[in-house]
Parts: sequence; structure tokens; C-alpha cells
Amino acid sequence: MKYYLAIDIGASSGRHIIGYKENGVINTIEVYRFSNEVKRINDHLFWDMDYLLKEIKNGIKVALTKFNKIESLAIDTWGVDYILLNNDNVIGLSYAYRDDRTLNTIPKVHNIIPFEELYSRTGIAYNTFNTIYQLYDDKEKGLLDKATDFLHIPEYINYVLTGVKMKEYTMASTTGLINVNTKDYDKEIIDKLGYNPILFKQLHEGGELVGNFKEDIIKEVGGNIPVKLCLSHDTASAVYAIDYDSPYISSGTWSLLGVKENKAHTDELSRLNNFTNEGGYKRTFRYLKNIMGMWVINNIAKENNSTPVKLKDMAYESNYNVTFNINDSELLSPLNMTDAVKNVIRKENSPEPKDLKDLARSVLLSLAKEYARSVNEIENNIGKVSDKIVIVGGGAKNELLNKFTEDFSNKKVIALPIEATAIGNLKIQMED
Repeated sequence: MKYYLAIDIGASSGRHIIGYKENGVINTIEVYRFSNEVKRINDHLFWDMDYLLKEIKNGIKVALTKFNKIESLAIDTWGVDYILLNNDNVIGLSYAYRDDRTLNTIPKVHNIIPFEELYSRTGIAYNTFNTIYQLYDDKEKGLLDKATDFLHIPEYINYVLTGVKMKEYTMASTTGLINVNTKDYDKEIIDKLGYNPILFKQLHEGGELVGNFKEDIIKEVGGNIPVKLCLSHDTASAVYAIDYDSPYISSGTWSLLGVKENKAHTDELSRLNNFTNEGGYKRTFRYLKNIMGMWVINNIAKENNSTPVKLKDMAYESNYNVTFNINDSELLSPLNMTDAVKNVIRKENSPEPKDLKDLARSVLLSLAKEYARSVNEIENNIGKVSDKIVIVGGGAKNELLNKFTEDFSNKKVIALPIEATAIGNLKIQMED
């Protein structure tokens, strides 16, 4: 039996998952799990990379004690965020995408290149956290003057493990700097914004070998595992695990709702509806929309000493049917999510929830309503209608949300509460 290791890191947790194939089916065993969260330092949000690296190596050590020989490992994470390097030295801290540092730089970028032009060239929807805006903040601070490399989070982890710097296409596609026609960095955008072209190195494909562990890593974790690239943007890996041709929702901290397409859609309707065209397997596209996702309910649970499962059970007991804009910017990184949701409901002039069960029901209803609305937009934009929606990831376990989604969309929900991202990660590694 051949064993492979998927390291899947999200905004709230990381998982080390061993995969093996039996009778043509990929089976998984979780061997390690750790928590993850942003750190607030001087009113800014950062990832604790020292902590992440420590936990990644701890998990590898555990995997090697349970499985003597592991054929390869690959790492996937969320998109857009990165580490700047001056040769081998890290420059500054790693900002988290929910930080508000880009609010002043976005107008400056759009003054140089109007967003309409950016969208027509890259197909990437407007989000305050897009890499293109983060890099401009670094440029204004003088950090890019010293930089020889910028590596996205999984690429940086691969570099720490192997000493090899290798950039991957699906992760690069989240930057807002990849041209949808060339499927490579857009040199004209980079030139207009004054970014140093040496930062934008060759893009590689999922499945390529990065390298073996460095000697110090071998000693630290107790063995060597070849490191490969997967589709290192976690949503790309999750979508690669889905065999259905219908609209999908990768449901986790974010809900990523979309379809697989061979071409990008950069028309005005797609831009106005804020649909994005991120990279998929073999430089295809994921035509999708970012929806706030389980982030909202997870934070409300934490603030009220509860769990998402308990809140879902409480929502069954409520008759409160008020919905609100689940994508309201106030919900992106509030100091208190419970208060923020109530405030959004209040400013929409709706009756306020009386208690926690009302609040939980409203969040789930609002998510489902946005799912249905976005699926309808997608189908209108691509001219193709489906009778089902496939939901994967942790959010697929929420049967009440699934029911609400069916009610709003009039489509059958196929819920696959699997580790879709890890399976997509493993699937790439197992290919010859």
C-alpha cells in the first residue's frame, strides 16, 4: 500500500491527512490537527508563521511515526496572502487577508488601472484583500525595494522544508495579476504598478516535484518525504475532488460557489455580479463567487460559549425568518460578530432577533438565500441550468442549511461532508 500526506491548512485549523487508494477509491486517515487564527498586533491582523511551521513539522513527525514510508506530501492553504523574502531572509510579518491595510491603496491602484480594465485582463473579482492591493501597500512602505521573492503561504512552507522556491498556478491566480488569455503574470499590469518583475517567476503545475526535505528538517521530523505541488489554493483542490458537472459550494470559513469552466468570463455582467475566474486544474477556470460562509456562525458560536452544531440545533426551535446581506463588509473582521450581525439587521430596518436561536436561524437563512441567488446569477451568465447543487467541506454537514438552500433554490442539494480539499490534494499527488 502506498501512503501520501495532505497538509490542508485553513483560516481556523490545519489537518495532516494520510491518503491511500484501495479498489480505486481514495481513503483518508487524519493523523494530526491543530488550530489556527489571526493575531492582532497594533490594530493589524497577521498570521503566526512560526506557530504554523512548528505545527506543520509536529504533524509530519506524527505521520512518520505512524507510517514508515510516505510517498510524498503536498500543502494547500487559503489564497492571496504571502511572505516577502530578500534572498533567504523574511521581510516583515505576514498580513492576514482580513486586515484593512489595503483600504488606502485600492483607490491608488484603480487610479493607475481602472478596475474595469483589471477585470477584463484578469477576471478576478473585486475584494479588498486581493494580492494586487496588498503588494501596493508593501510598495508604498518600501518593502518591495528589498524583496527578491514573494511566496504564497504554501510555497513559503515548501521552501522552509526543501530550500526550493517554486510558484504554483492556482495560487497565483488569486492575486489579480494573472492574465486570463496568457494564463501567466500580466506584464503590463506589473509594469504600470511599478512592481519589480523579478518577483513574478515561472509558474508550475500541480503534481510537480518541489524537492526533498533539507537535512535539518529530516533530523527534526525523523525522516524524509518528497514534497510535491498540489493545486495549492485550497478551493482549487476541493473543486478537483468534485466529479459532478453542476454548481458546487466549497463550504468552510468561506463559501465558494461556482462552476468549472474551460474559459474565463470577463463580461460586464460577470463583473457587476462580482464573479471571479480563479485557476483550476491544467489552467482551466473556476467561475465562482466568494460568500461569507461559516465564518459568521463559527464566530457567533465562539462568542457565546457554544458550537456551530449547537447553534444549528437551536435554529430548529426558532420561527424567526428575517434574512440580511451575509456579504456585508461589516462582517469581514468585526471585533464582535454577534453585535455586527445584529447591527446589519438593524440597518436593514428588519425586526431584531430576540435571542441566540433567532440569530442562528437568520444567519443560516441568509446564507441559503445568497447561495440560491448566486446560483441563479451563474446559470444566467453561462446559459446553463442544473437541477442540483453539490456542497462539500465542513459546511455540508449542516443539514438545516442544506434544507434552506433547497427551499430557496428549488434544486436538490447533494451534500458530501468529506475532506474535499484533502482528497483533491491527494488525488494530484497520486497521479503518475
